[in-house]
Amino acid sequence: MFKFSPLIAVSAMTIAAFTSNAFAASHEGAPAPATNRIDGQRYDAPELSAYGQYKIGVRTIEMVNPGQIDILAIDPAAEKPAEWPRYDRPLTVEVWYPADSAAEGSHELKAFLRDGKTEVTLVGQAMRDAAPVTGTDAFPLVIISHGYPGNRFLLSHLAENLASKGYVVASIDHTDSTYRTKAAFGSTLVNRSIDQKFVLNELARLTGEDGNFLKGLANTDNAAIIGYSMGGYGAVISAGGGVTQKAVDYAWGGPFGTLGVHLSGSDTHNALPDPRVKTIVAFAPWGKVQGFWDEETLKGINKPALFVAGSMDATAGYEAGVRSIWKGATSVDRALLTYVDADHNAGATMPAPAESFKFDEDLGFYVAEHYDDAVWDTVRMNNIAQHFVTAWLGLHLKGDEKMAAFLDLTPNANDGVSAMEKDGTKKPEHTQWTGFDTRAPRGLRYEVLKAGE
Repeated sequence: MFKFSPLIAVSAMTIAAFTSNAFAASHEGAPAPATNRIDGQRYDAPELSAYGQYKIGVRTIEMVNPGQIDILAIDPAAEKPAEWPRYDRPLTVEVWYPADSAAEGSHELKAFLRDGKTEVTLVGQAMRDAAPVTGTDAFPLVIISHGYPGNRFLLSHLAENLASKGYVVASIDHTDSTYRTKAAFGSTLVNRSIDQKFVLNELARLTGEDGNFLKGLANTDNAAIIGYSMGGYGAVISAGGGVTQKAVDYAWGGPFGTLGVHLSGSDTHNALPDPRVKTIVAFAPWGKVQGFWDEETLKGINKPALFVAGSMDATAGYEAGVRSIWKGATSVDRALLTYVDADHNAGATMPAPAESFKFDEDLGFYVAEHYDDAVWDTVRMNNIAQHFVTAWLGLHLKGDEKMAAFLDLTPNANDGVSAMEKDGTKKPEHTQWTGFDTRAPRGLRYEVLKAGE
């Protein structure tokens, strides 16, 4: 494995700090630039990546889902238990939300790195425990689900960006899947979609609870799920894509067929997709290459879906992976945003914290590799993701038809032609991507398939 020299490591850290600081978002009330910023906005950021009209608050909620199957207590080498062992499953959820215009508070977030040992400070525009905005209609809900391993801050750049635009965003720490709780993979396979639905139900309960900051703030009947990697796997299942019998039977998967709760066509999986969830966004969803879906099971996806992938994804796969899922979801309208030559992190992960530019002996790699891409600048990828997710959710959750123009694009951005009149109106031959300057969309593809295609 290639190892950075100390000089290269220091240079990479310096570049990362410069990128994060130099392009920090300009937003009323935002703090001065600092290390480990998650709110970077490059000079060439597309139009819809800019922060919205609202100040942002952030709070932590502790939840417990009672009576869940305790996957870790099942010994796959022993006999199948007569009854599944059960436990009360804890989940920590970080909630970003529109805040009162006069709100103040700390802009710092405390998070652990991929090594599970190093705690770092992230800085964004959200203010800890800020008073929520009042006098508005309830905002659409977005649930974010991280990868394996990950944590609730991995997509924090997207979470707070969406909250500034009028969404309540809830990001889950999935027990047994975080950097500090990483355990048997079967727990992630079985619990991911169950966690997503439980959090939706629990937030619905809290929005009706007197004295809760969420009271009247979130519209849980108008929701979306955004998932990355294993979170994307969970989002596909939550959207109706039940898994194959092959997946249920894997010896390394859910022990003794516990994954059968998500088997395509089963009563338990048929009851999982929720009408309150109107759409999903799946970054690099894992599982297709490993046979978790096939041509028939993917037809079960019943939510409009935006898929995001790198064309060189070595973890989830591209042609046989994410692109195959996109093609197979023939029951719904769906789109695929591709970062050409990017790997598994395309658009999803926050910029690598400065403290991650170190080699970890236990992991066997530089911690920053968990966040970075070998080809693409992370802040650029984040801005592009913020732009497209804003357009997608604006159309599907807010019914904003103006967003359609940002999603009606020449499939290959490199083929776009800029042809403008002197007064700024577009000529008929203009095919430049809406919302991007003339050079910014290079290296991107955006493809659309309609239901039945």
